[in-house]
Amino acid sequence: MKFDIMTLFPDMVRTVLSESIIGRAQEAGLVTVRCHNIRDYSTNKHRNTDDTPYGGGMGMVMTCQPIYDCYQSVRADFAEGERVRVIYMSPRGRIFNHAVAKELSEYDRLVFLCGHYEGVDQRILDEIADEELSIGDYVVTGGEIPACIVTDAVARLVDGVLADRECYENESIASGILEYPQYTKPRSFMGREVPEVLLSGDHKRIDRWRLEQSVAITRERRPDLLAAHPEIEASLLPKEKKRRKRTSE
Repeated sequence: MKFDIMTLFPDMVRTVLSESIIGRAQEAGLVTVRCHNIRDYSTNKHRNTDDTPYGGGMGMVMTCQPIYDCYQSVRADFAEGERVRVIYMSPRGRIFNHAVAKELSEYDRLVFLCGHYEGVDQRILDEIADEELSIGDYVVTGGEIPACIVTDAVARLVDGVLADRECYENESIASGILEYPQYTKPRSFMGREVPEVLLSGDHKRIDRWRLEQSVAITRERRPDLLAAHPEIEASLLPKEKKRRKRTSE
């Protein structure tokens, strides 16, 4: 899968996405991440990429020409039949979550436009963007970190990036609820012990304990997730109670 990130600060993006799992995925050829410096496409003698907003107001707005020419350069690399989505990272976009990550992982290439200052001229969004995407109800100084977050979340769903599908199918949010607590060596740390059930070797008991813990944590911290997946909590009920419940319904 390919990711193209159009930005004024390519080094910021490269620093984040060249490390750890996504960095190794690039080395293995499983994903390709390319950064494109919008400033390189400015025709202004000072290489400016922004100007004052029409109508007045604070700050500066990124201009159309450098973004458009940068996009045309990216577009020249598109293969015939390639499924491409162009995304502008913006706090006014739809909220990004795991379901959106799965949706985006079905594309062959994602192209991100990272805004800065007071944003970008609306006309370039109307011309090239398929959608606007937000990582949450807050504002950051630019689109680079949000683009890195989306790239990371989508890239890890590409086959081979993680060691096993279970690595992302049974974790927090992806499974529908929050993840259970994890423990490793040593067995005792500052008087805190690893739960005995995890040392039992009884995988059926361990699986149930983990599910119980996940449900309890989700009930406390994200009851909305449990409300959306009542079948998960119901799976913990004794079979007789389940039958009784169905009968009463």
